[in-house]
Amino acid sequence: MPEQHFDPDRAIAGTGMGGTMDLGVDEAETLEKVPGGPEGTGPREKPRSLWSDAWHDLRRNPVFIVSALVILFLVVISLWPSLITSGSPLKCDLAKAQEGSQPGHPFGFNGQGCDVYTRTVYGARTSVTVGVCATLGVAILGSVLGALAGYFGGVGDSVLSRITDVFFAIPVVLGGLVLLSVITSNTVWPVIGFIVLLGWPQLSRIARGSVITAKQNDYVQAARALGASHSRLMLRHIAPNAIAPVIVVATIALGTYISLEATLSYLGVGLKPPSVSWGIDISAASPYIRNAPHALLWPSGALAITVLAFIMLGDAVRDALDPKLR
Repeated sequence: MPEQHFDPDRAIAGTGMGGTMDLGVDEAETLEKVPGGPEGTGPREKPRSLWSDAWHDLRRNPVFIVSALVILFLVVISLWPSLITSGSPLKCDLAKAQEGSQPGHPFGFNGQGCDVYTRTVYGARTSVTVGVCATLGVAILGSVLGALAGYFGGVGDSVLSRITDVFFAIPVVLGGLVLLSVITSNTVWPVIGFIVLLGWPQLSRIARGSVITAKQNDYVQAARALGASHSRLMLRHIAPNAIAPVIVVATIALGTYISLEATLSYLGVGLKPPSVSWGIDISAASPYIRNAPHALLWPSGALAITVLAFIMLGDAVRDALDPKLR
């Protein structure tokens, strides 16, 4: 037999099945001393929640990082547009109408002689305001109604389902043409109200289905058997486990609402001059696309990048929150 050399840095441990295996000193000591747990089980790490796992995945997702940086930039220039421009979006000079890029005016001028760069920067404020406020309104109204209908069921659930069917049958753009054409306000609130009015049924359906699924779980049934009230069941047990699909859909819908505002403004029923909006600028630049394509290119590009950023963010959040995609 070959000569066996004893290695002091190795140890022999039983496998528990009648055999042995070679272990390093550190591993052998681990088998002898198992801190923080029963014998043979080792220290147990506290399991992470769904939100911790989601944040762990999002931080390593380049799509989320890029889209979040773009959205952060849009939010900053929406709150403080003077950080990157010192001009006024309403200051126009007809003598410079349709002129191209010049020093201090990198995007050129539109058909009215207004600085395209300044109007593009200030247009972000309108789009972000409409998108965020409309999404919050839709999420709150739709989530509350859908959660109550899904939790209690009965006649209220049936009535809500029929009401949402009626709203789903209304074409969004056609509804905007009809409802907003009679409003003369130049503020963003009529547009936000219209989006909330036609947008809540989608979130309501999502919240209702999520609550119906969550309330059938064993921990909810156990809490109900122990005498938990309806409010405690909803707020402590059902809502935290049913809100993830609502967040995903609302994030993706935010970009859709921004494009909807631009579409309505383009058609002349959304925001109206002297309000500053990418949809208004696109509409005003369309007749001069051959002579001044830059006036159409920059607001259209800003709108496309903004909508794409929110959709990419929603996709990243969906991948992180959906356990089936892990």
